[in-house]
Amino acid sequence: MSMSNKEILVEVTGLSKKFSHTLKQSMWYGLKDMGNALLGINTHQSTLREGEFWAVKDINFSLRRGDCLGLIGHNGAGKSTLLKMLNGLIRPDEGKITMRGKVGALIELGAGFNPLLTGRENIYVNGQLLGFTRKEIQEKFNSIVEFADIGEFIDSPVQNYSSGMRVRLGFAVSAHMEPDILLIDEVLAVGDIGFVLKCFNKMDELRAKTAMIFVSHGMPQVSRMCTDICLMTGGKALYQSQDIAMGITKYYELFKNDIGNFQGTDEIKINSIVLTSAGIDSNNESFVAQYGEDLIIEIELFCAQIIFNPVIYLVFYDKEQRNFAEVLNFEESMNVDSILGKVTFKATLPKIPFSQGKYSLTIGLTEKKNEIRNVLFRFQSAIYFNVHSDLHGWASIQLHPKWEVIKTDK
Repeated sequence: MSMSNKEILVEVTGLSKKFSHTLKQSMWYGLKDMGNALLGINTHQSTLREGEFWAVKDINFSLRRGDCLGLIGHNGAGKSTLLKMLNGLIRPDEGKITMRGKVGALIELGAGFNPLLTGRENIYVNGQLLGFTRKEIQEKFNSIVEFADIGEFIDSPVQNYSSGMRVRLGFAVSAHMEPDILLIDEVLAVGDIGFVLKCFNKMDELRAKTAMIFVSHGMPQVSRMCTDICLMTGGKALYQSQDIAMGITKYYELFKNDIGNFQGTDEIKINSIVLTSAGIDSNNESFVAQYGEDLIIEIELFCAQIIFNPVIYLVFYDKEQRNFAEVLNFEESMNVDSILGKVTFKATLPKIPFSQGKYSLTIGLTEKKNEIRNVLFRFQSAIYFNVHSDLHGWASIQLHPKWEVIKTDK
């Protein structure tokens, strides 16, 4: 479907920003640039001066009404610098920004609030800065206060607010003023789960008529909200696409996964943990299992003394270290009276439905002795593995049902 240029609310072309490593150098270059500007000398420089680096380099994108761009990347990748340029807080050194319509921004906790003014007064001040009349703000006032849920503190100075209260009020003002463009930088990480859900419901409501740019380290939030994704590293766009799942996968590939802690007794030693899928086995995190294939887990232990009524349990964690699958039915599947010396436990999980991505496996062993069950060891994130799948969604489990369509005559 053809869409006119008027529907494009954000256009960014060749956007770049450089900084100096030291404050002294930054101030010196700033004074020189200011002096050159007063003398009418062109200060545009596409090359770096001594001690400078590109915080953002050659970023390009456009957003239409209804689009939500997820900006992701590790700390220092350039995401917040890019957002501050979009909000007009800092000037770019190169490139062009075109913003059409009213802009609402949550770049820092309570950004734009005067700490000496009350919450009530800040609502009116921020609303007027966004271009609304006092009457228009008054019509939205009760809804803003109800959404922020800060009670009697609405008439207290904002400097007395907790960080969570400032986020509540800041988001309520920006969202209820219904801007054409909404910039959000990681602020929802501060709120409690009830408020976060309320914010997402509000953003769902706004999304059809707003262009959003959403910076977050929470990949479930990015997956839920975004129509486009830009993975930044070193100030540049490493990956940019509408394939959100692939962008998230590439984001996780930037981080090294460390084996977790082993907590247990000297009675047990883990000799090896081997994973096998489709005839290929490995005991390192480069191992790739295939969606829909059997996953075989072999755990070789050495027991220095007899272990009575052992029970193995397995816990699978996703990239956000959330446990999404467990194996706790060892006694039902295999009843073992005791073990001693070298022993291998082998578990076959048929046709694993894990989506593409990286996962970790936590292993534990308990013993039942004198009617008391004791934990002998727990090995958190004992081994990592990857899953390859053509079903490339964000959710850890991708179901593959057999469908049928039943038509009923009217």
